[in-house]
Amino acid sequence: MRTIINPSPILRARLLPPAPRLRRALLVLLSAVIVVTSYLGSEAIAQDRSQGRSMVISRNGIVAAESPLAAQAGVQILERGGNAVDAAVAANALMGLVAPMSNGIGGDLFAIVYDAKSGKLYGLNASGWAPAGLTIEFLKNQGFQSMPQQGIQSVTVPGAVDGWQKLEDRFGKKKFSEVLAPAIRTAEQGFPVTEWTAALWGANADFLRGNEAAARTYLPDNKAPAVGQIFRNPDLARSLRLIAQGGRDAFYKGELAKSVVETSRRHGGTLAEKDFAEFSGEWVEPISTTYRGWTVYELPPNGQGLAALEMLNIMETFPLDKTGLNSAATLHAMIEAKKLAYADLLRYIGDPKFSTLPVGQLLSKDFAATRAKQIDPNKANCNVGPGTLLPGSSTIYLSAVDRDGNMVSLIQSNFADFGSGVVADGTGFVLHDRGALFTLDSSSPNALAPRKRPLHTIIPAFMEKGNVRIAFGIMGGWNQSQAHAQYVSHIADFNQNIQAAMETARFTKLSFQGCDVALENRVPGNVKPELEAKGHVLQMHNGFSNRFGGGQAVMRDFGTGVNYGASDPRKDGAAVPELPSANP
Repeated sequence: MRTIINPSPILRARLLPPAPRLRRALLVLLSAVIVVTSYLGSEAIAQDRSQGRSMVISRNGIVAAESPLAAQAGVQILERGGNAVDAAVAANALMGLVAPMSNGIGGDLFAIVYDAKSGKLYGLNASGWAPAGLTIEFLKNQGFQSMPQQGIQSVTVPGAVDGWQKLEDRFGKKKFSEVLAPAIRTAEQGFPVTEWTAALWGANADFLRGNEAAARTYLPDNKAPAVGQIFRNPDLARSLRLIAQGGRDAFYKGELAKSVVETSRRHGGTLAEKDFAEFSGEWVEPISTTYRGWTVYELPPNGQGLAALEMLNIMETFPLDKTGLNSAATLHAMIEAKKLAYADLLRYIGDPKFSTLPVGQLLSKDFAATRAKQIDPNKANCNVGPGTLLPGSSTIYLSAVDRDGNMVSLIQSNFADFGSGVVADGTGFVLHDRGALFTLDSSSPNALAPRKRPLHTIIPAFMEKGNVRIAFGIMGGWNQSQAHAQYVSHIADFNQNIQAAMETARFTKLSFQGCDVALENRVPGNVKPELEAKGHVLQMHNGFSNRFGGGQAVMRDFGTGVNYGASDPRKDGAAVPELPSANP
């Protein structure tokens, strides 16, 4: 409806010639009615929505990251002629500086790359292996009855830098010195600490004091930096400069590896120079399933992505589009599907190099249909076991798309906040504790063994339908597969855009047994009592809680050549678009 602009009733009355009082009053009233009618007409086309922010839309590239600084670092590389892979590595390097509790060069990396020219997807598993000297017997002789959750015995070889090198060698257009420059510069000059990050930093201050080098690196004046405080990390700048000059060998065969190994020996660990020098990540074929016309991709084990796909297969047997977004019936079906898929994950998945894993069976629609029959629509299952087969944490996520349609879905992590808590002197980065996910149960496919990779929580994802491609991910330990499945459903079942689907209230169940489940309170008011009546034990969280992870997404419509970006309000991040070139 067209809006008609009128003078105010008072001004209009002043402009009228002298007239009888009644006539003047009627004209004032008529003018007021016209103004109100016009206002209501404009309201009729206003957007009433629960979505808090709009998608970022651009003909050029977009980088979505958990820090605006990291997203800008990636965009800067795009604007200097780099592609989505160059941008992703630049953003990741800066994320390791600005969110050191969650990621960094002391952690692992996984990525899915969409190459627009070939139309193919490529998976990268850059997760590190256990030291050759780290065995179940070694730990039990030291008095451990379960896998250490922190300290040097939880450290596996970090894979992130090797992952950067493989990404750049295969797809990149820029040199390491260019893509790492923003992180190096920012580490030297410093940056103001943001809200979410400051809270996590402060919560881990006592933990960091347990390691002298960690405290020296991350606790200026012996305390965690506050919101807005400038933090510098010259040691990390130096480490990144070594990598910029010498590539991955500077980390795995040079001074940095020697520093880490020496620190390990000093703390009674088993890391050796050979563990670093002989390590290499690998290119893998993504696994997939279909869901309501979409094809959804994850990486194969040793990651947990298979659980997201199995969960979607189970969910597909329920008419979620009919039961409604975040209704009790929809959430119940999703929660129960999660329990079933995660029980199978825990029982059957580990490092495929050490045992034959039943990936095909776990991904089959027939297996999902059998598992779905175990879901009682009226009752929560508090004790879920794995299906019968035929014989045979703390993390960051970012995504990028460039003007040509190349896309990257990248996730990188220290596992727990500040990982193992161990920093090698002078390096400026904490070593992750990814080995904590091994088990000392020798009968498990995830049992600790030398040069073996543990079952991994971090997973990048990708989905496509027709001309549309979406690179997405949602971090948060065991939250990830269940969050991925919910995100796909929000798009496929309920036609939400990539930003609305990211913001919509989610559930998460981080335990593997019991009926406990956490839920954001932005669901309809009747949902809580209805779920409790089915036996779910709910933990309600206000607003946008980081307990439910944080995600990013980029989308490309190849029919129009337009890119879209989304960033989760559960983090400090942003989706940042590339400016048009000055010389098109």
